Order: sequence, then structure tokens, then C-alpha cells
Amino acid sequence: MAWREAVQRVWWNQARGLERMVFSALLRPLALGYGAVLLAARLPWRMGWKRPQSLRAPVVVVGNLVVGGVGKTPVVLALVKALQEAGYRPGIVSRGYRPGRPALPIPQAVEPDSMAAHCGDEPLLLRRRAGVPVWVGKHRAEVARALLKSHPEVDVVVSDDGLQHLALPRDFQIIVFDARGAGNERVLPAGPLRERLPRRLPSRNVVVYNAARPSTSLPGACANPRLAGLCSLTDWWRGLPASPTALTDLQQVAVVAAAGIAHPERFFSMLEAAGLRIARLPLPDHAPLTPRPWPNDTRPVVVTEKDAVKLSPTAADAGRVHVATLDFDLPSSVIEAALAALPPPRHDPHGPPLDRTSGLPDLQGAAGTRS
Repeated sequence: MAWREAVQRVWWNQARGLERMVFSALLRPLALGYGAVLLAARLPWRMGWKRPQSLRAPVVVVGNLVVGGVGKTPVVLALVKALQEAGYRPGIVSRGYRPGRPALPIPQAVEPDSMAAHCGDEPLLLRRRAGVPVWVGKHRAEVARALLKSHPEVDVVVSDDGLQHLALPRDFQIIVFDARGAGNERVLPAGPLRERLPRRLPSRNVVVYNAARPSTSLPGACANPRLAGLCSLTDWWRGLPASPTALTDLQQVAVVAAAGIAHPERFFSMLEAAGLRIARLPLPDHAPLTPRPWPNDTRPVVVTEKDAVKLSPTAADAGRVHVATLDFDLPSSVIEAALAALPPPRHDPHGPPLDRTSGLPDLQGAAGTRS
């Protein structure tokens, strides 16, 4: 809708003149109300009247301060890999976004053959790519408890999002921004922020910019994903790796590039930089792919992994679909800070439980806010 597009332009400093003045004036009072509700919701936690639920394993939260996608999934995957290399046995919890449907009220496991429509596209992608236990549900603290009960070998929990879910204890937080940064630095609905940007980061918090350069005033490390190659949809579901050769082979033909992610243009630009001639097909984030949104012809179709989990490898058009996979390495400074905040790997699942009730102070209470 036109008004939604106008609000987005205000959020990301793209509006001009009268549009900017009108929408800013209309949205600022609503933002004050949102801020008051947020403050009231945080007060019991800040005063100590409520405390995070106790868990037997430490928690690392990978979250964002702005609404919409900023590239948390590759950060989660890279973090899980780094934890495994350090000797940990991680598990992942997520809310499990399902378009048009509420989050699952009861914690449930995500299996490699789960349906994306049931558990969410990103949790299914995490399960298939990371190969570690993934559980989803509405309340992340309950989901984490269910995960740890079902998998006693797990000795660190990685939360996909959940920065604002204060019932979940956390030992370390990674805050992710993309190239858009914090936009106009106002809270919803006057801006894209879920909570105000802190003046400075408290301890055991780091910022990762999913961009070529920092996009806010907060210090942080930059980590750009890179295109690893392509593989057929059938091979991707078999767990086979992407091939740079397959990417080179498609340089000779025109292809349709489809992306149901938050910022399709970034994906399209990566494909073009790799030498592909593409017809762009941007789709809404988490878009269902039934029926198929691309033309019913013989051109190859290139999709993201987030979209691949919604496509059956036995479908009639599976033969023309190729999956682009990304490589993403966390900066060493981020990995070192995370490992320093965690207790050593715990290889005895039957040992005494750890007391994980304290959690971190919330960003606002620990570091102040911008005016």
C-alpha cells in the first residue's frame, strides 16, 4: 500500500519535503506511546521484580534493534560453526515466523524434513545448514528449556532473535545491523527501531555490521556474506555443497532471480557481480512460493536458501531451480568476545546444572539512550 511505502521512506531517510513533514508529525505521538509501553514492560525486569528463567546452559542471543531482516541467519550459522570448532555442542532456538499464522504456542523440534509453513523458513534453513538441534515456539525461554531437556548434550544455546525477550537469560549478545543502520533513529512507528539506540554498548555486547562499513555510530565489526556458488534444488536437499562451476555455467544464459527476503536487491547485486544475467523477481519477505511466482517457461531460476526450504525437490519445475548459497565468516574479534563470555565447554551432560538466572542488563538500563 502507498502509505506503507511512505512510512518506509520516512524510516530510512528517503522521504522528502511535504511527505516527510506530514508522516513525521503523524507518527511521532504514536512513537511516544510506544516508548511509554516499552518502558512499562521493562520496568519489572529492571527493578528486579521479574527475573529471567533459569537454564542449565549459557545463552548467546543474536538479535537486531530494527524491524525486518538484517541478515541474522548467516550470523547464527557462523556463530554455531565457531562454537563447534571451540568444542561446544550448540543448539538453536527461534520463534519461527510463519506468514499469516501465529507462532507455535508449544515448543517443537525442527527436523530436516519439517515443513517450512509449519515451523518457519529460517528455522528450517538453520536446521539443515547447521546440523544442530533447532526448536521453535512463541516463548523462547520455554523453547530453550524444552531443547535442553530433549538434548542433554547441548551446552550452549544460540537464540535466533530474542533481544527483547527478557525472560530468556543471556550471557552474550550480538546485535546485527545491515547497510541501512538505524534509519532515522526513532522508535516504532515513527522509525524502524524496536527500542532506542544505546549511547554505548554495555559489556558482553558486540555489534556486527552485515555491510561493507559501519552504518551506525556504535563500534562494531563488518562481515559481508559472499556467494559460494550454486547447486540444483535436488542436490541442495540432499545436503550437497554448492559449486562455483555451476555458477560459471549459468553465465551463458539469461536466468530468473527470485528472492523472498528482506532486501532482495542485495542478493540480485551479488548474482550480477558473479557474472549472471538476471531478470529480477523481488518477493515479500517470507513469501510463500505456491503457486510459483516465476514465469512458466524454460529459463533457469536462481533462489536463496531461505526460499529453497519452501520448494519440493520432487516438484515438476525442480529441474530448473538452482540454489545460491552464501559463505559468511564472523570476525575473530566477535568470536573471541563470545568465547570469553561463556563458561568452558561442558562434556558431561549428567553433571550439576549451571545457574543461568542472572542474564545481562537490558541495553537501555545499562548504557542509557539517545534523546
